[in-house]
Amino acid sequence: MKGEFMQRVTIKKSILMVVSFCAALGALTVHAQPNASIDQLSWMTGNWAGQLGPNQLEENWIATEGGSIAAMVRMTGGGSTSMFEMITIEESNGTLVLHIQQWDPGFEPRTDAAQEMILEEITANSVKFRAVSEGGMATLGYSHPDAESFIIHVGRPDGSTLDIPLAKRSIW
Repeated sequence: MKGEFMQRVTIKKSILMVVSFCAALGALTVHAQPNASIDQLSWMTGNWAGQLGPNQLEENWIATEGGSIAAMVRMTGGGSTSMFEMITIEESNGTLVLHIQQWDPGFEPRTDAAQEMILEEITANSVKFRAVSEGGMATLGYSHPDAESFIIHVGRPDGSTLDIPLAKRSIW
């Protein structure tokens, strides 16, 4: 009788371990990166500019091609350039990865390496990435609420967000 009781306890413990494992696995799945294709970001293509304090921020996104999209960013003000930035978003293992790095004039890097971010959310006209390496941003997102507007959403390490509205601009 005692042996039978111990056997039932062992079976119940085993079942509980399997259920706990499945629950933990389910929690991990919730945080998995969304599947995405670079072509879903074609709405980013174009020249966008807007004010950031006394400066102008300009983003030039080239068309999606070869599994990537890229932007050259420039901040100007007071008759000079204060920052250059390169952003790439690439398809990787069925999702998207963003790399971003900034330079001061004279092509002096502000950091030793680019910051890497992984896809967190994507919709028909917005995308959000979460940092997986050191850098100045916790998250970085973009949205395109209408044909003339492009908004950068910078998530800071302290949890606050800075939204930078840009407008469509033709440079041709």
